[in-house]
Amino acid sequence: MARSRGRKHRRGGHAEHEDGGERWLLTYADMITLLMALFMVLFSISSVNVSKFRTLQQALRAAFSGDILPGGKAIAQPGATANASHAPTAADLQAIVPLTAPSTNLESASASQSSAQSASSSAQSSSASLQSASTVQTAAAQREQSDFEHLKHELDAYAAKHGFSKRVTTTVEKRGLVVRVLTDSLLFVSGSATLESQGDPLLSEVANLVNVDQVHPVAVEGNTDNVPIQGGTFPSNWELSTARASTVVRFLISRGVDPQRLSATGYADLRPIASNATPQGRALNRRVEIVLQRIY
Repeated sequence: MARSRGRKHRRGGHAEHEDGGERWLLTYADMITLLMALFMVLFSISSVNVSKFRTLQQALRAAFSGDILPGGKAIAQPGATANASHAPTAADLQAIVPLTAPSTNLESASASQSSAQSASSSAQSSSASLQSASTVQTAAAQREQSDFEHLKHELDAYAAKHGFSKRVTTTVEKRGLVVRVLTDSLLFVSGSATLESQGDPLLSEVANLVNVDQVHPVAVEGNTDNVPIQGGTFPSNWELSTARASTVVRFLISRGVDPQRLSATGYADLRPIASNATPQGRALNRRVEIVLQRIY
């Protein structure tokens, strides 16, 4: 009888020892779960974006839902847990897959960054090209202005030396270098488009200066006063002003100016520079203007 009691006592103590031996598995499983959650949090913090944060929320919700480690004696039985028959749902798979394959988002972000850098580089290159073109244009305009000033100085010196200062004026305007020649007693007689010989030296000097340039277009413009023509070769001031401009063009061509650079235009009395109410004003309006036109 005593032996039976002793055996029962030893068996009971052995059962208690077995129950105590299973408890460390519960603690170990909880620690592993917490470590897994910690590493998941650290991983998510290292690269934060909206989609991964939502994925992390779903994963944590699934991890702490209580369906993974229900506890109890069933842990000691391999392959026999309380939720062994529980199959993973679509939400669980969706929560796990992005965490195991994050490279797609990284590659997409890298491609987007590369595209942005390429676009920025292209924009900078275009801006540099525009700035370079603007710099070249500005330099060309400054050189053109300097050339016009030089030609003006040369022609003014020639007119002063040969007594044409009162009948020839030069100005550098927005449209270019303008050589204004009064026609009376120098180029044409009243109502005529035939060039007078006393004007040949002046027009020859103009042709020489124009030939120095060889680039800019040359416009010859005829102008008259508002006094109507009575009889004669030309029916109106339109024909007279145009014929005078054409005569000057032919003279410049005879002195070697390229015909493709030249044009002849008649404006009659539509562009007066003085009042037609006085003889002095009408004399100023009877003129031929030779314009070395700007390119830049």
